[in-house]
Amino acid sequence: MEDKPKTLQQHAMTFGTFMGIFWIIKFTFLPLGFRIPLLQLLFILMTLFVPILGYIYTRKYRNKYCDGELSFTRGLIFTIFMYFFASLLTAACHYIYFQFIDHGFIMNTYMEQLENVKAAVTGDFETSIDQLMENLELISSLSPFQLTIQLISQNIFYGTLLAIPTALFAMKKKKQF
Repeated sequence: MEDKPKTLQQHAMTFGTFMGIFWIIKFTFLPLGFRIPLLQLLFILMTLFVPILGYIYTRKYRNKYCDGELSFTRGLIFTIFMYFFASLLTAACHYIYFQFIDHGFIMNTYMEQLENVKAAVTGDFETSIDQLMENLELISSLSPFQLTIQLISQNIFYGTLLAIPTALFAMKKKKQF
């Protein structure tokens, strides 16, 4: 019996799993960064690295599994699927964290920091901080499940936006001789 070649979706699942693990590690630095500021910086740097990692994985898919050729459409679909599967894996981590570990820690810490900033400023900036605090109060009223759904939607949306330039940079046609 012959082994079937892997499909685009199966490769996207594999690379999406790697991306999801990266996102989970990155996410652990968010709450830890409130206690250790260097980890907050690491969280930001890792967030900025996500599109680069997406490009690296898409290029690796192109070179290893597509014989060095990748159309824009195929690259776009692969990248969207990769971010989708990464979002699913990360959502499981988010739910576990917000349901069993967080208990309002992140939102309370942000609120404390905003209160400190608000005490130091006046005028229009103070109004902006009040609006931001109202938004954070609304977010903190969400259940862990609702918050997880919000985060997965956000990850898929941003992943779809990132997929467009990634596919443009990763696409490559074979040279005709």
